[in-house]
Amino acid sequence: MISKNDFIHIPYTPDLTQGGIAYACRSLPHTYDRMGGSNAKRMRRIVGGIAVELAFRRYLNEQEIPFDVKGATPFTDPDKYDVALGGHRCDVKSFMLSRKKQITDLNRDWGLLLGASALIPSDQFAAGNHNESDIYIFSFLTGLQASSQKNMAKAIDAGEPLHLIHTMPKAWAKPKGWHPLGALALKSDCDERLTIELGGQDAERKFLSETITLKPRERLKAEANFHTLAYVHVDKMPNGRVGIHSPEKDETYLILSTEWKNIWLYGMRVVLAGYLTRAGFREKAKELPVGSRVFQYSKTRTKNLAVPVAELNPLGHLFEQVKGWGRK
Repeated sequence: MISKNDFIHIPYTPDLTQGGIAYACRSLPHTYDRMGGSNAKRMRRIVGGIAVELAFRRYLNEQEIPFDVKGATPFTDPDKYDVALGGHRCDVKSFMLSRKKQITDLNRDWGLLLGASALIPSDQFAAGNHNESDIYIFSFLTGLQASSQKNMAKAIDAGEPLHLIHTMPKAWAKPKGWHPLGALALKSDCDERLTIELGGQDAERKFLSETITLKPRERLKAEANFHTLAYVHVDKMPNGRVGIHSPEKDETYLILSTEWKNIWLYGMRVVLAGYLTRAGFREKAKELPVGSRVFQYSKTRTKNLAVPVAELNPLGHLFEQVKGWGRK
């Protein structure tokens, strides 16, 4: 059992969002979406999850808690762990809290998190390649999003950062055949200069990106040999259409000014709540059907196993143990 005094609070910094965005863009062709929704929503969830993992690693470094990095998580396997504590596989599960009232209430009393649920998707828990001594760390991230056109405009007026993305349709991002798209040509109908980043895959299915600066109504060809195009990123909100032509597809794809999505996460705080070993989680967990209401979600979108946060173990004890193992 834990209390709110056992929670570990980590301040949020913008570089965590930047790291999450870099990962989300590169992993876009490979990620599996359990939660449903648009590509932009999926990318925001990935941004938040990676931001928490980076904050966790930073905390371990600052507190001189020894850990092993098992190689950076490959973009083709986003569920693969990459940190071990005392030789034990460590999987950080994070939950994004972005409702303003909920954040305000938590800032008054973080003990409200004790009523939340520590969730693991049932299909993920049932997957192989796990040991019963694996460690699950459950965490929460408070932060705001500016996803609507109205909120994006407010963010621009307030001088807040945006990261504007347009995800390409399946015919471009995940084609049935594997062929080069040809020399992609870009054109902007905007009144201002645009810096555009293209992201996709090369002939060997490795991540490939190219950045191009387009003057108003200028047509330029990309140099990179893309086989897929997963996303397009622009440095500012365009006031006109952006077109991309593939000679191999014999198709011009137009992106309207209203079709850009903002995946920047305005993070506030990371809270490491507690942990359980895989064996401990299995012993305590109860099945939670799709559509269940929990503290962090008004309705779950997938079948989960759940343990009340109040029944987790305090992380302080674990970290002291790990320090002891490191001294041996």
